[in-house]
Amino acid sequence: MDDQAAGSPQNAHSVPACYRHPDRETGVRCTRCERPICPECMVDASVGFQCPECVRGGTGHAPGAAVPRTLAGGAVTADPRLVTKILLVVNLAVFIAVQVQRPLLGDLYLVSAWPPAPFMPTEGVAGGEWYRMVTSVFTHDAPWHIGFNMLSLWWLGGPLEAVLGRARYLALYLVSGLAGSALAYLLASPTTATLGASGAIFGLFGATAVLVRRLNDDMRPIIALLVINLVFTFSPGFNISWQAHIGGLVAGVVVGYAMVHAPRERRALIQYGTCALVLAVIVLVTVVRTAQLT
Repeated sequence: MDDQAAGSPQNAHSVPACYRHPDRETGVRCTRCERPICPECMVDASVGFQCPECVRGGTGHAPGAAVPRTLAGGAVTADPRLVTKILLVVNLAVFIAVQVQRPLLGDLYLVSAWPPAPFMPTEGVAGGEWYRMVTSVFTHDAPWHIGFNMLSLWWLGGPLEAVLGRARYLALYLVSGLAGSALAYLLASPTTATLGASGAIFGLFGATAVLVRRLNDDMRPIIALLVINLVFTFSPGFNISWQAHIGGLVAGVVVGYAMVHAPRERRALIQYGTCALVLAVIVLVTVVRTAQLT
């Protein structure tokens, strides 16, 4: 969509654009300054939504007033992408460490059991190395792999972090990544090595779709991107762990729905309770699969 020329008359039927993101149309206005704001800029207020500048400026807030909250109940922060930046740094740091010290890779990726049967597993999750369920989510080997995942993390993570708040966003990311690891552990061949943040990224995809639906925005862009990624996931020859992608996607949808639809009076209980239930399923799947392999 072309931007409207400065100073040109606006069509009477056109939708106003966000004052911070001119390329995004919106029908919502800040309840303080009445400027149009897009979903990324909406800060949940007692009545309607406020823009980040009004929230940070503190105008209209008496001493001791409630801290402004995001749509999902998270605290409004000066840097809404801080956790996303930290996750990027952690992934990049692990990637560099693996390139410098290649043997480290064998200790980080997800493998269910090694060596193959009939030998007893001495390595892998079934051998007691449960930490691989977590480390594999932050481990990449190929430059194209980490490049694609980190671009997706930046594109999806920033807006989600701004809406959910730091703690809720981090919980979504970690639970989605673990769910991807759990389904890969359950369904993939025991000797298959799995690594990458794709499970967590697909969790962000799922939560973004739920959020877009919650805000009654256009679903077509996110659905198109998700379909494209799923086509690649199930295409032969790409050697992609579809189990990790689907596990992360399902967890992202479930947790994301709880995050943006929980009623305000029981919001934290429902949000973190849902995360705990998904984690319980992850632990159960891991225990059952370990019993099968040992």
